[in-house]
Amino acid sequence: MFHHVKELQFNARVSRPDPRFANLLLEQFGGENGELAAAMQYFTQAFGAKQPHPDKYDMLMDIATEEFSHLEIVGATIQMLLKGVNGELKNAADSSEIMQVMEGKAAKENIIHQALTANPQFCIITGGGVTPRNSQGIPWCASYVNSNGDLTVDLRTNLASESRAKLVYEHLMKFTDDPYIHETLSFLMTREVTHYKMFEAALESIQPNFPPGVLAADPRYVQKVFNMSAGTVRGPWNEGEIPGMGKKWEYIEEPIAYVSETNGLSKQEKEMEKPLADAEKLNKKMSEVKSEEVKSTEPKGVAQWSDYEAVV
Repeated sequence: MFHHVKELQFNARVSRPDPRFANLLLEQFGGENGELAAAMQYFTQAFGAKQPHPDKYDMLMDIATEEFSHLEIVGATIQMLLKGVNGELKNAADSSEIMQVMEGKAAKENIIHQALTANPQFCIITGGGVTPRNSQGIPWCASYVNSNGDLTVDLRTNLASESRAKLVYEHLMKFTDDPYIHETLSFLMTREVTHYKMFEAALESIQPNFPPGVLAADPRYVQKVFNMSAGTVRGPWNEGEIPGMGKKWEYIEEPIAYVSETNGLSKQEKEMEKPLADAEKLNKKMSEVKSEEVKSTEPKGVAQWSDYEAVV
């Protein structure tokens, strides 16, 4: 159940109209890294987390709801940036705000031109209003949402989503010198960092959380790193210990010769028999653990999503 509070989470303000930046800011309204995409992603992921991870369901719904509030902040800021232009293009010559800010008819006509040329669809189709489109006028798309049904995968996806969104806000801040907008964008950017750390902590609280899914990695192939380009560059990604696995990388310097010698990796050392057997046992164990995890939280009898008696 949602209850709308009309006051914004953050006191969004603007110093003056700026149609060009209003159009750029649409990227965080209806773009692939914007607030609508984030809200829908976490909202969608929450359903699958409800039974096996009710605590993570609560977190995802909280963050999804906050993302909707950020969408409201972005939309409100866009509308304020169009003050005197939005819905009043034909009367813009009489707009006192534009005349005061832009100081004259020529400058006034210039700002209208900016509003129309930055993204023609912005004013022609929507009248300058905010719709779920990006800065190029491309409609928001559900393909922006990633929900894989495995919470550890979803949480890793969310870490990347928050990182991209933070970067977009950083870039947007370069295109405006309005101190009030900088305050708003700084707030929104910082909340991306907060959500990143929340998702990181949630992922760490799920053990084991690697590898994603249920099945273990095949020990015959997991340690091998193939030199697939001219030249050799070594680093912690192909030498030394594999992070968190207690195994060492096996660097294949000449992959063509190696694949030929092993008949396409089908010839394996005899010492791999035990690791393979151990991996199979682990697969069966993890399958039982995951299955029991879900079954143990499923309600018996009539399914009911909410426990209304427990709500205060």
